Amino acid sequence: MSVHVTEKHLAAAGKFVANAHAHGGLAPVDLDRFWADQARAIADPFGADIPQVPLGAICNWECIFDELGVPQDWQRYERDAAWRHELGKAYNDRAERTVGRRLLDETPPGQAPLRYPPTKALHDVFEMENRYLDGSWWLMEAAHTPDALRALLDRVDARDIRRFILPPDWPEHRDRLMARGIRPPLYRHQRGPVTFATSLYGVENLIFLLMDEPDLAARLRDTILRVMLEIARVLDEEAGYTPETAPRGFSFADDNCATLNVRMYECFGYPVLRGVFDRYSPGTRDSRYQHSDSDMGHLLPVLARLNLTGTNFGPKLTVTEIRRHLPRAVIHGQLAPFTFSRNEEVNIVAEFLRDFEMARPERGLVFATAGSINNGSRLTGMRLMMAAIQEFGRYDR
Repeated sequence: MSVHVTEKHLAAAGKFVANAHAHGGLAPVDLDRFWADQARAIADPFGADIPQVPLGAICNWECIFDELGVPQDWQRYERDAAWRHELGKAYNDRAERTVGRRLLDETPPGQAPLRYPPTKALHDVFEMENRYLDGSWWLMEAAHTPDALRALLDRVDARDIRRFILPPDWPEHRDRLMARGIRPPLYRHQRGPVTFATSLYGVENLIFLLMDEPDLAARLRDTILRVMLEIARVLDEEAGYTPETAPRGFSFADDNCATLNVRMYECFGYPVLRGVFDRYSPGTRDSRYQHSDSDMGHLLPVLARLNLTGTNFGPKLTVTEIRRHLPRAVIHGQLAPFTFSRNEEVNIVAEFLRDFEMARPERGLVFATAGSINNGSRLTGMRLMMAAIQEFGRYDR
């Protein structure tokens, strides 16, 4: 049984799913009303007059393969624009029939919008290879010993970040695109400091570093923060912004934060988030978001000091637990990702009933997966959530 799902939730969910199957397998939804109410609800999940819980578990490109019965081939999908367009159109045809929306971009090959050339990222500065393995991209370790780490940090400290991250022909592209009103993309999201450091140096190595060589660990932490702020500053300036006019908000994805205990996280992860948020999210309404789809509930009291405005935490945490520490955060969750991707229909509805019950007094829930939406997640499952929201998740009843 899913975390904190009760027999009462399961019974109500089972009855609801059985009724949906009695309607030909598609849960009954007033699609026009749902999407109109969704637009109001997602604009302010805490809103006093929103009609329903907003839905965040919106199927995306990762769901294409199982839905269409096509072998999963991420590399071809990324590189073959014609094939990607063909799959996207077929998927959208099905999505329009099932959930009332075309969910994927259908820009024809050869008509892609004008783009800037890619700039180098934080992992490039730290000499980490980004390698495609087993259907996903993985950052490879760049140092394995304290001495190697010191030498790496020496090289990072010596780098001119602007010269390093911008391609040689950048000024030509920038001037041409800025003249057309197209600004370069900004740097407002990053793999979190613990996940980044464990990718760079290894999980066990980072833990031993924090225990045995705290000064070197602090140097690594401070260098990560310094380079992050420098990359953001450079790209802000290239887009024509000053510190006063630059858009605010920053988000992190730090699954591996769960590997550190509270003391270690306070020493290593927290100062990086605090430093970035102090620069890019100083206001009470500025976005401060963290995704960590792991069992990191022990860090909630520390994260509470950051006043996060948005969370996407692991499925073992509950809405009540998160809300206790983060009263003003919009909670994106807490549906277990594999409940969705395995198409466990009764559990999908039962977990919604659990989460809505916890969220209803204070609101601020976007019903979404507590982690990624994985291949296997079906449009019929998304429609089932939409139906459950219309039946059970309305605030105006």
